[in-house]
Amino acid sequence: MNITKLFSDFFESEKAGGFILIACTLLSLFLANSAWSESYLHLWHQPLGNHSIEHWINDGLMTIFFLLIGLELEREIYAGELSNLKNALLPISAAIGGMLIPAGIYLWMNYGTVTQSGAGIPMATDIAFALGILSLLGNRVPTSLKVFLTALAVIDDLGAILIIAVFYTKSLVWSNLFIALSIFTFLLLLNRLKVRNLIPYLIGGIAMWYFMLNSGVHATITGVLLAFAIPFGNGNENSTSYILQHFLHKPVAFIILPLFALANTAIILNSNWHYAMLHQYTLGIALGLLIGKPLGIWLFSFLSVKLKISSLPEDLNWKSILGVSFLGGIGFTMSIFITLLAFSDENHINNAKIMILISSLIAGIIGLLYLKTTLKKDNS
Repeated sequence: MNITKLFSDFFESEKAGGFILIACTLLSLFLANSAWSESYLHLWHQPLGNHSIEHWINDGLMTIFFLLIGLELEREIYAGELSNLKNALLPISAAIGGMLIPAGIYLWMNYGTVTQSGAGIPMATDIAFALGILSLLGNRVPTSLKVFLTALAVIDDLGAILIIAVFYTKSLVWSNLFIALSIFTFLLLLNRLKVRNLIPYLIGGIAMWYFMLNSGVHATITGVLLAFAIPFGNGNENSTSYILQHFLHKPVAFIILPLFALANTAIILNSNWHYAMLHQYTLGIALGLLIGKPLGIWLFSFLSVKLKISSLPEDLNWKSILGVSFLGGIGFTMSIFITLLAFSDENHINNAKIMILISSLIAGIIGLLYLKTTLKKDNS
C-alpha cells in the first residue's frame, strides 16, 4: 500500500504529539496538586478580552485542531483510504460501532438521571494518544493498520463534532447562524470559482467562527466546515489544502493540543478522589471506553466484512483489528472536550475527567500489550 508524504507527516506529528500530551497531563496534575495550585488554576481563568484563557483555548485554538482534522478527512475522501467506497466502509463501520455501543452502555446506566447528557463522552477517540501508542511498536505495525486507525479516529472526531452540534447546542441565535452559514456558502462559491489564494478563506473562516461562536452552535464546527471549503485541487504539494495542512501539523501537535491538556487536566485530587469511580456516570464512561469502544469497533468491522459491505486488507487480521479497537478506547482530548459541554456541575466535570484519564491509560496499556503479542516483528 502506498503511503503519501502528507499522511506520514500527519502520523509522525500526531505520534510525537501524543507523548507531549502525556508529559503535559502529568505536569498539569502535579501543578494542580502542589503548593502552586491556586496560582496555576487562576492562570487559566485569567480574562483575555471578553473570555478567559481557558475559553480561548477550548473555543478558539481547538477550532484550528478541527480544521486540521477536516483537512485530513478531506484528503482521505479525495485521495486516501476513503476514496474507494469498499475500503472506506471498513473504518466508517468501525467508527459507527465505536460511537453507538459506548453511548448505549452509558445511557443504559444513566438514562433518566441528571447525567444522561454525558452519553457523548465515551464515544470519541484521541488521535494523538492512539497513534502515539501504536508508534511504540515500530515496524511491527502494518501500514494498513496505521491507515485504518487514522481513518477511524478522524471519522470518529467528525462524529463527535456532529454530536456536539446537534446535542450540545442549548439555544440558537438564528441570525448569527444564518450569517455563519452564508459565509460558508460564499467560501464554497470561491472554491467553485477556482480561487486558490488562501487569504480570503482564512479571513472568511475567522468571520464564520465569530458568528458561529455567537449563534449557540459550538464554534469548533467552523474548523471542519472551513476545511471542506478550502480547495483540494489535485492534492499535490502546490494545492491550497496541502499547503495549509502541512503548515498546521506542528502547531497543532506541539502547541494547541498541549495547551488544551494543560488547561483541562488541572484536576485537584483530594483524599477521596477514588470515590469518583463509584458514580453511575463515571462507571458509564469507564465501561463505554474500555468495553464499548473495542466491542463496537471490532464487531461492526467484523459484520461489515462478513456481510461483504467492506473488505479486510490482506496484511491485517481480526487480532490486529481487536488490538486497535482497544486503542480506540483512549478518549482523552475529545472525551474531556465533550465533558465540558455535557456537564455544568464542577464535581461532575472533575470526576468525569479523572475517570477519562484512568480509562484512557488502561485502554492504551491493554491495546499496546495485546498488539505487542500479536503483531509480527518483521512488518515494515
